[in-house]
Amino acid sequence: MNKQQQQEIVSTPHTHREGQGRESEGRVTSLLFICLGNICRSPAAEGVMKHIVEREGRDADFLIDSAGIGGWHVGQLPDHRMRRRGAARGYDFCSRARQFSAADFQRFDMILVMDRENYYDVKRLARNSDDVQKIKMLPDFMTRHPGQPTIPDPYYGDIADFDFALDLIEDACEGLFAYLCANNH
Repeated sequence: MNKQQQQEIVSTPHTHREGQGRESEGRVTSLLFICLGNICRSPAAEGVMKHIVEREGRDADFLIDSAGIGGWHVGQLPDHRMRRRGAARGYDFCSRARQFSAADFQRFDMILVMDRENYYDVKRLARNSDDVQKIKMLPDFMTRHPGQPTIPDPYYGDIADFDFALDLIEDACEGLFAYLCANNH
């Protein structure tokens, strides 16, 4: 398979590849991370998750993206503080902000939100119960921060708030990856 064919598989949800042993290995799992403006938490979760699947040699098995509830920052890079804190940990947060739309329910298998407000905002756009079933709380996948119900928005905070958000995001993304692997994704 050439590089162009591999790229098409990565960018096309639900694509099947030939010659795979497990049935689920031929399916691309599509994940969308959501926060309020798509410049702090969700692009960080996108970058961390991409890093994890690359590290595990599974990047061709996943389509990973992020979006925001609001459109205030559409087209912008992630917040410079989040990019700096991510770079210090070896991540490259370089996606451009976009706004979530109801059409995303068709494109993604899981829609992962950072807090309850995000959950209810996304749920309001759901067209049916199948859409609602796709919405998951990213903090529910954390294993090292029991009892932490949300990934707080660091935007109005200081560097320590960005580091804490990244700690939670790393924990949740590792837990999400383990969950997906255990469930044949």
